[in-house]
Amino acid sequence: MNQNLLTISQTSEMIGVSIQTLRRWDESGKLSSIRRKKSGDRYYRKDDVDNFIRNNLKDLFRVAKSWAVNELESDLPSVFYCQDISVFQARLTKLENELAKIKRLDKIFPLITAITGEIGNNSFDHNLGNWPDMPGIFFAYDLNKRKIVLADRGRGILTTLKKAKAELSTHQDALMVAFTEIISGRAPEYRGNGLKFVKDVVTANEISLFFQTGDAQLKIKRGDSVLKVKNSAINFRGCLALIKF
Repeated sequence: MNQNLLTISQTSEMIGVSIQTLRRWDESGKLSSIRRKKSGDRYYRKDDVDNFIRNNLKDLFRVAKSWAVNELESDLPSVFYCQDISVFQARLTKLENELAKIKRLDKIFPLITAITGEIGNNSFDHNLGNWPDMPGIFFAYDLNKRKIVLADRGRGILTTLKKAKAELSTHQDALMVAFTEIISGRAPEYRGNGLKFVKDVVTANEISLFFQTGDAQLKIKRGDSVLKVKNSAINFRGCLALIKF
């Protein structure tokens, strides 16, 4: 076979999506194949696959945001998807091991791992048994670009916190509470307190965080004493986070 062509199985393995997903992408034009006239088998130009990965999967934040915002988009490369908390914890351990090898991060890599773990665990803890459509989270990182991205399609912080603070009515208020107030009570009302820890770590170290839920977003960096929650033109149900270091 032509070395410049890949079978659908090889393409599936390279991108990390199912063969069924590739067939859907082919029909929609997202990633087109070459069809053999007699057999109907699908083949893909290697250059097309390489370009697809480069243009669509290298910008981790864009991929995560697209998946979080678009409820019709359920096709997520397996390398980015943690379907349950055990998969997330295993990949979090791998992240910590890779961060530990970077000399300049020798003092803060445990903190980077810790805040990543808090955000990811929150998604699982607060949506357990109540995922609106697709369970699990997006979790990926690019150590060369010094960024970690997480996202979920859960119920969002407002719905979560209203269990303990019924007076909350906007995503903006809920996001501010999540990052600034200690909410006490019995489980499951003891919610969201891990994000205060995230804020404290970020503001004390050379780390920055972007976080959005619903139509509310905030950015935090070292030294920030006052948090400013802003409105976003894009409104979605779950959460999206970008950590830079």
